[in-house]
Amino acid sequence: MPRYVATVLSNKPVEAAFDYLADFSSVREWDPTAVSAENLSGRAGEGAEFRVVVRFAGRETEFVYETLEFDRPQRVVLRAESSTVVSLDTISFREAANGTEVTYDALLEPKGPMKLAGPLLGLLFKRLGDNAAAGLERELNR
Repeated sequence: MPRYVATVLSNKPVEAAFDYLADFSSVREWDPTAVSAENLSGRAGEGAEFRVVVRFAGRETEFVYETLEFDRPQRVVLRAESSTVVSLDTISFREAANGTEVTYDALLEPKGPMKLAGPLLGLLFKRLGDNAAAGLERELNR
């Protein structure tokens, strides 16, 4: 299963960083693959849902992320499923000397025939993850 883990530093207080990312519609601001994102629930919290359309490999795919865990301001866990993958994203927050340390841990579980592309998917996932992490750090330090 491809996995991507990145830690970024933010100059924001831990609660502000948490609130920004717990409303996962913010993904359109920091992840270059996100074409659109919408908070379907009108709130953040356990059970909240977010529609995210991503573009990679020349195709657009829609995901509906559900917040499985909401432990403000320490951790949020989101899950989405498409016909080809299950995505489990765990975002952890820790106070740092001048703000917040944010760790983003994304796990992709390929489904069906996509399982055969696991190693290739892992390489693509790393490149996409690096771009998203850079965008996340930029947005968390505005």
